[in-house]
Amino acid sequence: MKPFHENLISVEEARTLDGLLARRVHRSPGGLAYQFHHRGDKSWHSLTWQQMADAVARWQRALQQEELKPGDRVAVLLRNCPEWLMWDQAALSLGLVTVPLYTDDRPDNVAYILDEAGVKAMLVQDAGRWKRLAPVLPEEGEGALQRVVLLDDSKEAEKFERNDDRVVRASRWLPEEGGKLQVREQADPHELASIVYTSGTTGRPKGVMLSHHNMLSVAHGGLTMLDCYEEDKFLSFLPLSHTLERTAGYYLPMMAGASVAFSRSVAQLGNDLMEVRPTAIIAVPRIFEKVYGRIQEQLQKKGPVARKLFDLAVDTGWRRFEYQQGRAGWSPRLLLWPLLERLVARGVVEKLGGRLRLAVSGGAPLAPEIARVFIGLGIPIVQGYGLTETSPVISVNPLENNIPESVGLPIRGTEVRIGENDELLVRGPGVMLGYWNNHKATTETIDPDGWLHTGDQARIGESGHIFITGRIKDILVLSNGEKIPPADMELAISLDPLVDQVMVVGEGRPYLTALVVLNPEQWRQVAPGLGLDPEDPVSLNDKVAHAEVLKRIKEALKDFPGYAKIRKVHLTLEPWTIEAGLITPTLKVKRPKVLERFAQEVEAMYSEGPTK
Repeated sequence: MKPFHENLISVEEARTLDGLLARRVHRSPGGLAYQFHHRGDKSWHSLTWQQMADAVARWQRALQQEELKPGDRVAVLLRNCPEWLMWDQAALSLGLVTVPLYTDDRPDNVAYILDEAGVKAMLVQDAGRWKRLAPVLPEEGEGALQRVVLLDDSKEAEKFERNDDRVVRASRWLPEEGGKLQVREQADPHELASIVYTSGTTGRPKGVMLSHHNMLSVAHGGLTMLDCYEEDKFLSFLPLSHTLERTAGYYLPMMAGASVAFSRSVAQLGNDLMEVRPTAIIAVPRIFEKVYGRIQEQLQKKGPVARKLFDLAVDTGWRRFEYQQGRAGWSPRLLLWPLLERLVARGVVEKLGGRLRLAVSGGAPLAPEIARVFIGLGIPIVQGYGLTETSPVISVNPLENNIPESVGLPIRGTEVRIGENDELLVRGPGVMLGYWNNHKATTETIDPDGWLHTGDQARIGESGHIFITGRIKDILVLSNGEKIPPADMELAISLDPLVDQVMVVGEGRPYLTALVVLNPEQWRQVAPGLGLDPEDPVSLNDKVAHAEVLKRIKEALKDFPGYAKIRKVHLTLEPWTIEAGLITPTLKVKRPKVLERFAQEVEAMYSEGPTK
């Protein structure tokens, strides 16, 4: 591999996000850019950077026919695929503003965003999604969509096209030839590039305004912390509507000249990892939690010798990691690693493709126990941190200076400090322009000196690493005045395979309780041992079931301070979903909505007093 900086496109050279593509095509026209599957096709297809540029030129010509003006907003409602990028690049190159949408978001939420942002045109995955969305959108008027492009050639899509003048199939809308990629010469890097709506856990989402320079500077800042080479291959499965995937999994690889393969779906992720054999992935903790859960399930089916061997491998691998990081001395036990690597670790590593040299976890806290297992097995996980409002990366752990309990060091150009109430404040080139049409929220978030108030409590270690300690708004205040941060407790409880989702309750109450969604498969295995019928809903209210879950919670929280004691639980098998409005598209729990939905159940947990 040649040094990665030889192929790196600087922020100054790119100037804009569309300029970044133009420079990449100029640098390495024949290089591999993207790999993907056509729906229903079993083979992988490839695009070079020049082929990507030719495709974007077609989308440019098509968008130019829509009589849109620079600054107009265009939305994209697609799963991860090359067309997402083509639409984005074509729009940006015409001075338009991209509004990304989650494909699994509720139609009423999508409609709110389209209206609030004044979107003029949008690209939609298929007729089915448009069918769900169309009834909640105005057909005409000032805020109505002018153009809807369906990436779908089905008969249903053709029917929509016949009956609605706004709708057209992409196959008919795109010209056969696009000509040469049009490049803007004097574009302003600080102009608005995208409005990204935060999937707020309280109230309506707010539109975060990000400039070209915001996202370019953060992508480049990430590359100063983690080397990326032309030979690297990313597997893209976190939605591109998530700013972490967009900046770090789309713009960053383009800046370095690395290639990206688009996963078919989360359900097929295991197969895609084996087929693509990526060197880098970007994920949220939930992905690692699921893999960890499967490992634990498999271990339970094996004998005690296999479990002890696994624990020995993780412990030895962790000692090896600490030694390599310079935080521990050499130990004779490290001589066991080659054998343990062959017997235990290699099997797990191979299931992730066998070539991973970097796995970035962000978007939510990663449990230290999970990080320890993966790192101990030789899978290099680094945790990062950021907000949509910071484009999004604020900090990340370098591979050679990785403290897994922390969220890393600030990326280049980013300043951090601790403010009142231990709040982490951030200032730098990634900080948003503000909230769309919401000056009040902007001034509440960014102070006159340019410091963005994250809402997260933190401490900064002597090494400069940032440690997130809590969330100001999520702190529970019991009736006795005791303040309790629930997030770490919930994280620890959710590591139990029996628990799918959990929310700790206690605001203004005398003690803590928990709403718990059980894993149906695990419940079917556990219930008979308790003398309960797993198929009978009444079993979930049985004292024996509650005692079992409380026992598991107590074990999960054994290393927590004395305040972390859950006295009662309410159990359910019905998951909290996006459709029900109980979680966000980024899988964060909407605490007020869950409390509203389970108001009676919460009251019942407090009406009879605590379980002894």
